[in-house]
Amino acid sequence: MSLYPRVVRPLLFQLDPERVHKLTLTALEIAGAIPGMGGWLRGIYAGPPRPVSVLGLNFSNPLGLAAGYDKDGRALEGLSCLGFGHLEVGTVTPEPQAGNPRPRIFRLPADQALINRMGFPNAGSKALRERLQRFSGRSIILGVNIGKGMETPLEEAASDYVRLFDDFYDLADYLAVNVSSPNTVGLRRLQGRASLHQLLEALAGARQVKMDSGGRYRPLLVKLAPDLSPGELEDALEEITAHGFDGVIVANTTIARGDLLDPHRMEGGGLSGAPLRARTTDMIRDVHRLTSGSLPIIGVGGVFRVEDVKEKLDAGASLVQLYSGLVYRGPGLVKSILEAL
Repeated sequence: MSLYPRVVRPLLFQLDPERVHKLTLTALEIAGAIPGMGGWLRGIYAGPPRPVSVLGLNFSNPLGLAAGYDKDGRALEGLSCLGFGHLEVGTVTPEPQAGNPRPRIFRLPADQALINRMGFPNAGSKALRERLQRFSGRSIILGVNIGKGMETPLEEAASDYVRLFDDFYDLADYLAVNVSSPNTVGLRRLQGRASLHQLLEALAGARQVKMDSGGRYRPLLVKLAPDLSPGELEDALEEITAHGFDGVIVANTTIARGDLLDPHRMEGGGLSGAPLRARTTDMIRDVHRLTSGSLPIIGVGGVFRVEDVKEKLDAGASLVQLYSGLVYRGPGLVKSILEAL
């Protein structure tokens, strides 16, 4: 991993962030398609097994790739060779959409952070389904993160989520309901109690229909924002548990800025990376306390070192996801953490 921050990262950081992201995905996509390349990558990047059983699923280790990195499932074969215990693809919407205007990703090296205002750009449900159907014989746990389309009115949002639930029920090991991105106008209002009640009721009903017809049980999780007030968090957790949802992902990007140093600090969008570490850990601790430890938590936000992972696990998380840490520390981060756990 030392070669990455000294040599590779300075070169990549000379290029536009979104361009680098696409180049990286393309490289992983190509690598995953070359016979024998997967075994070579695993030999370099796979760490020791650290089995975890949660959500009724058996994970080879507690580290996962957060949603947003591979929205369309383009590089699943390559990504599955980098040592992760699970991959979460998406956010996917029912129809293809371009997302927000560019530029829409900004690096904040002085703060080891990123700001993005992507707005769920993706190729749509049909394209992702086709890729997941080809991703057969896999051993890695796969989650699909689902969200409403930009043009869908909030009062009709439940129909988008139920459609996506139906689309990926047979292809995902779990489904994550994204109601917390700050980059789709109005989306976070779905975390309000009345809206969340309506949405979760619709999804719980859709799952019951599947179960009644003999379908396998699929865990459902809700991804929450780190900007919820204590009262809003309590309301959301009450709805999540009342509707029999299986867990929460804590947390999405934040609209808060705090004491940042980088010149890009006031760009609009969601902030991720090192500045979120303490906030998301505190939120994990709050969720664990409010639910008496009964609700599984996937912790995400500011994970750069093994100490960050241990902090989140000690606070009550069962699994931990990475994203910004990979940008700053490179693909060897997963192995280095697993070796030190």
